[in-house]
Amino acid sequence: MIDCVIGFRCVLCDKEQPSDFTGYTCPHCGVTGILDIQYDYERARRSFRRASLAADQRRDLWRYEALLPAPPPMIWPGLPVGGTPLISPVRLRDRLGLPGLQLKMDGLLPTGSLKDRASMVALAQALQRGAATIAGASTGNAASSIAGLAAAVGLQVVIFVPESAPAPKLAQLRTYGAHVMAVRGTYDQAFDLCLSATDRFGWYSRNTGYNPVLSEGKKTVVFEILEQRRWRAPDWIAVSVGDGCILGGIGKGLRDLMGVGLLDRMPRILAVQSSGSAAIYNAFKAGLGSASPVEPDTVADSISVGQPRDSVKALRAVRESGGAVVSVPDEEILETGHRLGSLAGVFSEPAASAALAGVLEARRQGLMQGSEEVVVVITGLGLKDPLRTAQGTPELVSVSPDPAELDAVRQALSAP
Repeated sequence: MIDCVIGFRCVLCDKEQPSDFTGYTCPHCGVTGILDIQYDYERARRSFRRASLAADQRRDLWRYEALLPAPPPMIWPGLPVGGTPLISPVRLRDRLGLPGLQLKMDGLLPTGSLKDRASMVALAQALQRGAATIAGASTGNAASSIAGLAAAVGLQVVIFVPESAPAPKLAQLRTYGAHVMAVRGTYDQAFDLCLSATDRFGWYSRNTGYNPVLSEGKKTVVFEILEQRRWRAPDWIAVSVGDGCILGGIGKGLRDLMGVGLLDRMPRILAVQSSGSAAIYNAFKAGLGSASPVEPDTVADSISVGQPRDSVKALRAVRESGGAVVSVPDEEILETGHRLGSLAGVFSEPAASAALAGVLEARRQGLMQGSEEVVVVITGLGLKDPLRTAQGTPELVSVSPDPAELDAVRQALSAP
């Protein structure tokens, strides 16, 4: 392990903690004092160079270990996290009039979502600390992620989810052998209950917007985007937002790349929320530094968050990049998902489709030009929530098994 961590800094009060600090949040600010991990960029630069990265045969996120806060696990889970494709969907580009559009396909990670990046780094730290149990609160993706990775190394996982979590995500959790606590309440209530449990029982916490290593894992998506683009920054990076941790991680990753001299121009960040769960959008429009709670109501369950726990980092990331935050209704999220499927062969869950819907909204508002280069992060696979993903798609056509009645098939194909 190339240990370049020099300490932790609170995003609220700026107080610093030493590199051997083992807490999760700022001792002065409590649970709201989210920490930023600080690195010695001069030391990291010795191994974090274009030539050394190009020579590294690893294709997972550990190729970036000089800018990660935990060593690669000694007990390797065998699941490759990282190295997802960056694609240029020709038909989708042409139909939408976005010739510079690219899609970062993180729904292809082992458990089907970008959350695997965070979970891998959290798992590495948990193993380093000798933890026997990992606990987390989730609407489904983060839970499935840590459950799958931890199962591969034999750690016990306890997950708190709202009862409204999609059945396929709950099935995935149970298949991985996690202990699933279905909370009779919201995601935010499940989050608070999980914090109480980890505090009482001494479990390792995989809670987003609480454990600072999670955004460090998520930032590796932007490391890969820039490396795959041969270190040429796009004009925009678009990502959907719930609690703000992925967004904050992307901002942190861009700052880290600036720190080691691998980024000479900051891409603008487009953060996208469902209009039914728009706490960070509201705060951005009001010029605030943190988000106030809302009552979430959206089909995009992965970004259905009433109280964003990482809103400070998220809002800072957008503003530092000169970016923007937009909100889009569920109808546009679902329609964009159909476009991704029918024009690019990409099956994305609604929360992931929201990012592209936001790009279209930003262009309508004049925030983004159609000729600009934009990378949309596809954060989750459509199989995570197939029933909602398929809402509004064409109905099945019932036909007879009799070949004499094949004309009905032709008629169905020609129907509007």
